[in-house]
Amino acid sequence: MLTTISIILVFGLMVMVHEFGHFIVAKKAGIKVLEFAFGIGPKIFGIQGKETLYSIRIFPLGGFVRFLSAEELEEQDKNYQGELYNRSFESKTIFQRMSVIVAGSFMNFILGAVLFITIFAWFGMPVASDENIIGSVMEDKPAAAFGLVAGDRILAINGIETPDWKSITEQIHSKPGETIDFKIEKGDTKEIVNLEIIPEYDQQTDRGLIGIMPEVNNTKVSVFEAAKLGLQQTVDFTKMIIVYIVQMITGEMPVELGGPVAVAQVIGEGARQGLSNLLGLTAILSIQFGILNLLPIPALDGGQLTVLVYEGIRRKPLSAEKKGWIQLAGFVLLISLMLAVTYQDILRILTE
Repeated sequence: MLTTISIILVFGLMVMVHEFGHFIVAKKAGIKVLEFAFGIGPKIFGIQGKETLYSIRIFPLGGFVRFLSAEELEEQDKNYQGELYNRSFESKTIFQRMSVIVAGSFMNFILGAVLFITIFAWFGMPVASDENIIGSVMEDKPAAAFGLVAGDRILAINGIETPDWKSITEQIHSKPGETIDFKIEKGDTKEIVNLEIIPEYDQQTDRGLIGIMPEVNNTKVSVFEAAKLGLQQTVDFTKMIIVYIVQMITGEMPVELGGPVAVAQVIGEGARQGLSNLLGLTAILSIQFGILNLLPIPALDGGQLTVLVYEGIRRKPLSAEKKGWIQLAGFVLLISLMLAVTYQDILRILTE
């Protein structure tokens, strides 16, 4: 139940903030918004505003904003060139239309920043301890495979004492692929054990890793410092996600895509670890959602931006038929990709 509620809240918040960005900028540009919907699928109920229908749909994992289109007006009335046409999306300048499209992703970045600022202001700034005690162990990594758990103390590596976390990482990072002797004091029994572990080579960081992290404590900070840290965190994650996408496209990093099932698992795990982790995860997913929506893929915001740039360069709009084919191709591509990654998610779960 906790996982289900968390998934609905996380996805609902991300999508609604995204659509609100489209909605508010469209209103400012004088575009008539016919509907602002929370969820997708059949309508459960709606409230008709002055000119916008605010509706709730049956599946609470999405949403959309529907603008008045020139195509709709043309189908209704051949003499649509009038005041109502001036409220349509197509009647606005290239810059206004691009602003409406970009506004969705922009609001996702804002959401990410607000959540990070809230985390720092409310919970404090996480500071890694320099003690030689393991704070957490990553699944499917060498440390977990050899039974290391949170609370274990690393006394020495290859006979060299490791009184602090820095001395531990220096030994592990410098020996990828080599067998390392660990002297461990178990946290629960205080028993001294010796283990031989081979660090994995991590291509992204160019060093050896066994999948352990230090203990983390939260330090209270001022609201001003929280705002500064939150904005910096947003910038850092934005850069990291963009670099990762570029590296996947260029082949520098393996293509590892997570579909809806994988994301749902991550959200459920974040919820179980506490509110701070869930808010941080939501912030990261919101930033990622904003970036992915700007990719030049038909049916995404980035695809529409690409079409607008093309129209601006050629100074002539594409025909409705061509736009329809582009949207259809993009929709088929996205559905195919979603089916593929969902299949991989399910296969990964079944083979674990």
